[in-house]
Amino acid sequence: METSSCKRAVQRSVGPGWAGYWRPAAWLWGILAGTALQLQQASLAPVWQYAALALLGAVASLLLSRWRGPLPWLDRALCCLAAAALALGLAGMRAAHQAQKQLLPALEGLDLQVEGVIVAMPLPITGGQRFRLKTGQAWQVGQGGQKGAPVAVPPVIDLSWYRADDRAFSGVAPEPPASAEADLPLLQAGQRWRLPLRLRAPHGSLNPHGFDYEMWMWEQGVQATGYVRHGQAQGPQLLASGQGHVVERWRQAVRDAMVQRLAPPGQAQAAEQARIAGVLVALVTGEQRAIDREDWRVFRTTGVAHLMAISGLHITLFAWVAAALIRMAWRRSPALCLWLPAPHVALWGGVLCAGLYALFSGWGIPAQRTVLMLVVVAALASTGRQWPWHMRWLLTCVCVVLAQPMALLQAGFWLSFLAVGILFASDRGGSSRSAALPEQGRAQRGLRGACAAAAKLLREQWVVTLAITPLSLLLFGQVSLVGFVANLLAIPWVTWVVTPLALLGAVLPPLWTAAAWALQPLMVALQWLASWPHAALWLAAAPGWAAFVAVLGGIWLVLPWPWRLRLLGLPCLLPALFWQPLRPPHGQFALWALDVGQGQAVVVQTARHSLLYDAGPLYGSGSNAGDRVVVPAMRAMGVRGLDSGRLDLLVLSHAHVDHTGGAQAVVEQLQPVGVLGSLLPYERQRLGIAEAPWQDCAASQTWTWDGVHFSVLFPGAQELGATDSSIPRDSSGNAHSCVLRIEAAARGGHAASALLPGDIERAQEGALVQRYAGEPSVLRADLMLAPHHGSNTSSTRPLLEAVLPRWVVAQTGYRNRFRHPAARVQQRYQEMQIVLRNTVHCGAAHWRSDQPQTLLCERQKRPRYWRHQAAQQGQTSGILDINKTNQALILDEG
Repeated sequence: METSSCKRAVQRSVGPGWAGYWRPAAWLWGILAGTALQLQQASLAPVWQYAALALLGAVASLLLSRWRGPLPWLDRALCCLAAAALALGLAGMRAAHQAQKQLLPALEGLDLQVEGVIVAMPLPITGGQRFRLKTGQAWQVGQGGQKGAPVAVPPVIDLSWYRADDRAFSGVAPEPPASAEADLPLLQAGQRWRLPLRLRAPHGSLNPHGFDYEMWMWEQGVQATGYVRHGQAQGPQLLASGQGHVVERWRQAVRDAMVQRLAPPGQAQAAEQARIAGVLVALVTGEQRAIDREDWRVFRTTGVAHLMAISGLHITLFAWVAAALIRMAWRRSPALCLWLPAPHVALWGGVLCAGLYALFSGWGIPAQRTVLMLVVVAALASTGRQWPWHMRWLLTCVCVVLAQPMALLQAGFWLSFLAVGILFASDRGGSSRSAALPEQGRAQRGLRGACAAAAKLLREQWVVTLAITPLSLLLFGQVSLVGFVANLLAIPWVTWVVTPLALLGAVLPPLWTAAAWALQPLMVALQWLASWPHAALWLAAAPGWAAFVAVLGGIWLVLPWPWRLRLLGLPCLLPALFWQPLRPPHGQFALWALDVGQGQAVVVQTARHSLLYDAGPLYGSGSNAGDRVVVPAMRAMGVRGLDSGRLDLLVLSHAHVDHTGGAQAVVEQLQPVGVLGSLLPYERQRLGIAEAPWQDCAASQTWTWDGVHFSVLFPGAQELGATDSSIPRDSSGNAHSCVLRIEAAARGGHAASALLPGDIERAQEGALVQRYAGEPSVLRADLMLAPHHGSNTSSTRPLLEAVLPRWVVAQTGYRNRFRHPAARVQQRYQEMQIVLRNTVHCGAAHWRSDQPQTLLCERQKRPRYWRHQAAQQGQTSGILDINKTNQALILDEG
């Protein structure tokens, strides 16, 4: 009898056996499956449908919790379906509610007056400041600046405020002013402003394997972006200060104090000090954009990027240290221990401190996820139920996903949960065996403990590195070959030295200087590791099945099984490691017109060669399409900058920054075998590509790759600066654009071709047509890039009649200030039955010469409900006069 009572008590505390968890496990897996299914929707259903589905799932879950069917597998399947319906309905209701707050298309580009409170720490950007506003009243500005009709704007918007004389986005690289905030007020969280604004919906570029800016904005709850207007009848007006948001004001004060102490302006070596200060600011306040772009490259190459901002590791260790201190202090009072046990107080005190730390760091989504994970673990520990690790892991995943459905689309979610799960699954019970060692001398125990801790650290780092490498390849297409060594150095140094000093500096500012001294040798070591040949391995993007098998293989390799059995995981890695994207057959080519905003970048691939026509625009200081779009896309296509996957030719049509802004990044990272273009030496020097293997672009140049014929049609001798030329050759503008024609081998009696005309305009189009009037087939093409992005001064009827394209692709920016493509040009294409595709509505466009009748759009290939659908008339409505380029509204992209 006594034995039975003990057994029941143990079962109550430990829970049912392994088989007894199948029903709750099925329900939890159903929650994940239903949420994942909802995130794949191309469009949203009405709210009431999601509500009905959630109610049905909840009722079914309650009924099934008490029902036992004749077949166990049927019980689990029904539980899984009920939970999936519940989760899909809840996630759908949340998404539909958020979609109702989107900016109305009719308000885009209109002059508005908006009142609101700054809710987050403002950020300095090139030529101004960027901040987040929680909106209140808003109204349209009428004639003469009079107050017009009230309008509804999204509750949260991101804004930029530039100096009135800022020329940072005039089409040339800006020269930074002495003070980025000159002529601007000091913005602080908690200030209430009335601002003259122009707004637009969040719209980013969409490319294969590229960053989804619109998803990122949706996660943040931001439904509009815009900028503060200058020269209005009713200018900006500060209405009040100190309207709450105390934490954000504190963060801003700490950030400003750190920058002032570590990198005061006007001192020698200010640039290097500013880079160190930026890393420390990120570690203390969570502001990752304070880190220099070059430093981010080093961190990614060495695999330590997860350490250089407030991460889950930092928050968890902060909670652990806080819990240890609270336990020590609580145990000093017997009365307090009798009132509440010290372990419980320490557990929840650590969680509370972690929450406060995450709140101070900006309460970003990764920080929220970490705090929620700690809350779930603490709640399970407080109940005294010793659940198996897999159930605790699964329950924590589900709680995070219920709170943040979009977490399933975040790389950090998968990396963190996989790492934690792998550490649990691969644990061989080493700690328990160490604890069972017999008592020995204190010195010997101390030495053995230190060795055991070091061995455990090495093993855990190796296990995590081995297991998550395939997932890193899937998510980022990159794995750091020096990451194991770099993390062994960086994790303990950043976690136990740099970060504590930086945090304590908020109380004792001199410690910030000590933190900077401690960080400098680590930065030197990381830069040295990043400079190693092939420090990072870039691989082509493998298909989903190969990536999934590789992830399973990585997990298999670290499980606590005999090594002969674990070796079976190695073959699973091979498809992803050696995958090569399918190339066009011999004699054919594929073309991608990338979505780079207001600019141009086109990738052309044959069976064994790759060509890049233009490198995209310069977005701003330290930001360009080469880094953000072109290089990641080409690496995913198998162009890695190595001897076996180098870019064969870079063609720069002319010197304008919307075509050459990313040239330096492309040359440095992809190392093209040759560079062809019509730039002058001083222009190449200005772009930083003077050392590249250069050849001037001139008509009559031809070559053949894998049966595909390439020919340069323009500029000729006259345009290149002959004595009878009316065009002075003092710069390489639109008139000197390098025109390239690509022709595939004949197939079925037709040789498909593409024409890339750069930014030639009416005069150059006429000269081109006249030059090849006797050879009409030379200009024929199935696909043509819109000359000069579809401006009014191009796409003349004689050129279109000579080319007769089936498709025309215009690479433009959303609501660009040039209003490309022009309404007249669009009408001309329509009259001639030429199909125009704009990257604003299409995203990246993909065309193959062996399927000339088909053009694939990235936005149509991967539709999702959070992606912005631009109105077709938005480009030609004439209501917009933006005095900034695209970049003013996409600084946060990437």
